[in-house]
Amino acid sequence: MAPHRRSRPPSPMGIRTPAIATAALTSVALLSQTANASPSEEPRPSLEEVEKKVGDLYRQAETASEKYNAAKEKTTKQKKRVDTLLDDVARRTEKLNDAREELGTFAAAQYRTGAAAPDTASLLLADNPQDYFDQTHLMDRLTSRQKQSVDDYVTQQTATTEKRQEASESLETLTRTQSSLKTSKADVQRKLATARDLLSKLTTEEKARLAAIERQKQEEAQRKADELARQQAADAERRRQEAAQDTGTSTSSGSASGTSGSGSTASTAKADKALAFARAQIGKPYVWGASGPGSYDCSGLTQAAWKAAGVTLPRTTWDQVKAGTTVSVNSAQPGDLVFFYDDISHVGIYIGDGMMIHAPKPGAYVREESIYYMPIHSVVRPA
Repeated sequence: MAPHRRSRPPSPMGIRTPAIATAALTSVALLSQTANASPSEEPRPSLEEVEKKVGDLYRQAETASEKYNAAKEKTTKQKKRVDTLLDDVARRTEKLNDAREELGTFAAAQYRTGAAAPDTASLLLADNPQDYFDQTHLMDRLTSRQKQSVDDYVTQQTATTEKRQEASESLETLTRTQSSLKTSKADVQRKLATARDLLSKLTTEEKARLAAIERQKQEEAQRKADELARQQAADAERRRQEAAQDTGTSTSSGSASGTSGSGSTASTAKADKALAFARAQIGKPYVWGASGPGSYDCSGLTQAAWKAAGVTLPRTTWDQVKAGTTVSVNSAQPGDLVFFYDDISHVGIYIGDGMMIHAPKPGAYVREESIYYMPIHSVVRPA
């Protein structure tokens, strides 16, 4: 008879109910899927979000470009000032050395005769000659010529010290402005790189849809430009009829007309020159910070156009908007400057019928476009 064998109690870990087994298998499967899955990616932005983001980035880049233009203009002016001051310091230092040399000659002569050599030598070594004079009676022992030499020395040393301090302060200002210039430049490049990256991720279909959105925007802007053109034409016709009904004599009317027309003709001639220049730039690329002749940013183009007409405008949009008389949109005339956005970061030159010539944005070219393509800030007639 086989020996009786007592069965071992089942291990608690070995027991599985159907429900528990199923749950365990499910957990293992989920853990396996999680382990094999790639890290979750950020949700892909919609086309509308991309379009808005790119537009915002271009606007921000243009604002940074204007900051760059302002810093660059300041840097140029400050560098000229620093160069002038350093030249002045060099000339004054030379004069100071001449005065010191003459005093040294007197000191040597006094030393040979046993006169007040120590006093003169101390003068040459003094940090502040005037304070030294206040504490001694040296002047009482000097001849008229020596006194004049001492006066010249004191004057030259004081002036040279002041100019050196001024040059030092100007150099510090220049350094800060150059730092601002680099910051603005990096800001522009960073925003443009982000915009390019967003656009590069679009599919062919999305790019086609984005182009369709752009066309719709252009068509709506053109419709508003046509409305403005009709309104301006109606206003001009009304003014013509009112003039025709004027009860004044033809002589007095002609005289008044001639006086008015003279100033108007001069202004129109300048505007025509500015517009002719702007039209000749159509097709040239937008490049931030550029003011011609091969490429332009928005304010660089308007500045160059009016310069061709003999009118000097400041470099940035923020300064150009102050360089003339503000008029209403309905009263805009060819040659007027049209500014855009609340931060006045863009400008174009009005050509009539609700249209302008402007350097739009990176990747685009100087072109004609409706002034309603962007939100209008103001219209300014250059002085």
